[in-house]
Amino acid sequence: MTNRRLRVLIIGGGFGGLFCARRLGGTDVDVTVLDRAAGHLFQPLLYQCATGTLSIGQISRPLREQFAGHRNITTLLGEALELDADSRRVTARRPDETTFTVDYDVLVVAVGMQQSYFGNAHIAQWAPGMKTLDDALSIRQRLFTAFEIAETLPPGAERDSWLTFAVAGGGPTGVELAGQIREMATRTLSNEFHSIDPEDARVLLFDGGDRVLKSFAPDLAGKAASTLQRLGVELRLGVHVTDVNRHGVTVSPKAGGADQEYAARTVLWTAGVEAVPFARHLADVVGAASDRSGRIHVEPDLSVPGRPEIFVIGDLVGRDGLPGVAENAMQGGLHVAACIRRELEGRTRKPYRYRDLGSAAYISRGNALLQVGPIRVAGFPGWLAWGLLHIAFLTGVSNRISTVATWLATIARTNRRHHRAFMLGDSHTNTEQRYTWATCDDQPSRPQPGPVIEK
Repeated sequence: MTNRRLRVLIIGGGFGGLFCARRLGGTDVDVTVLDRAAGHLFQPLLYQCATGTLSIGQISRPLREQFAGHRNITTLLGEALELDADSRRVTARRPDETTFTVDYDVLVVAVGMQQSYFGNAHIAQWAPGMKTLDDALSIRQRLFTAFEIAETLPPGAERDSWLTFAVAGGGPTGVELAGQIREMATRTLSNEFHSIDPEDARVLLFDGGDRVLKSFAPDLAGKAASTLQRLGVELRLGVHVTDVNRHGVTVSPKAGGADQEYAARTVLWTAGVEAVPFARHLADVVGAASDRSGRIHVEPDLSVPGRPEIFVIGDLVGRDGLPGVAENAMQGGLHVAACIRRELEGRTRKPYRYRDLGSAAYISRGNALLQVGPIRVAGFPGWLAWGLLHIAFLTGVSNRISTVATWLATIARTNRRHHRAFMLGDSHTNTEQRYTWATCDDQPSRPQPGPVIEK
């Protein structure tokens, strides 16, 4: 017998991990939050950071700051690599590629999903996804650099290719990105160049379905398509992007026929997601079933079959058609925290029940969609509802205030974007010496001996 407190290890500081840890704050358990960025990112507004409306600080917040008021919560920077389920131990990697281990009594896996290129990994080099702050900064650099390069070129095909932007995927992120790029070209940059007219920029949106925003009601999706077309976005539906290279994209019609090529020097990818490597490793170690994307099948209480001490929450849950949205992750985090607290009190767990709080998508200034059950709102009312919804879920009072102030300034000053700064990088920097995950993502190293962290 031991008098030590229950040790809860939460892997991932996204919505699920954040809400789970918050609910356990101040309770009689020791909580460790392990995250590869040590910060919480408000992913639904990532595209506004990529297109220069919001800053990094407005959509992210350090986890240490989040949990500063809870002495029972420890935050660690590291990427989960391996699980020893029998010993209840996780091996993690620091940014310098050394490793350490963390012991647990209860494990909560909230690692989310990563961008999927459907087996075409080489596409990632030319078409970044929209999942991390690094992705947003990379996209910001590519977008604004494209206009700068076009300014230096004579009229012709090469200039046109730099002024053509392709977005793969017609879900909320793809629609939001496409709309923002056109809005940026027609409003923000319209009077800033001399050799080019930014309004000439083409934005191509590709999707394999017969309409954009398939998760929304058909009438709302139709309104979204009409708004995009009024903005100047060119919809290419019923096609799959099958290749991307330095010069553009290749698409294949679903109905058959010849491939089509589009010259576009900036391509952005929002077409699919898949489980991160640790999630697939977890499924293998515990023998859990998973779907093609790597979502793990769980019990009604979100625990892994045969492993009641391991919970899976958020996008990674493969049960009952649960959606990969922030609300599901938040509710899952709160549910798992409730299960842990109930067991501490000697009570049994309850099954997880997801409450659909609706879906929202931003298209352009004054145009957004909101769908909550039978309630469907579009246009300006949808835009106001969208703004209120996102402000409510932003973490930190200062983030909410600064975001509202930025939006008001953007409205008042004809869509001015004050966070457009980007850097092309230093060619003399030795990338091997940077503290980055990039050098080890392609070839995972075997864990090296490291200290065990116990609480």
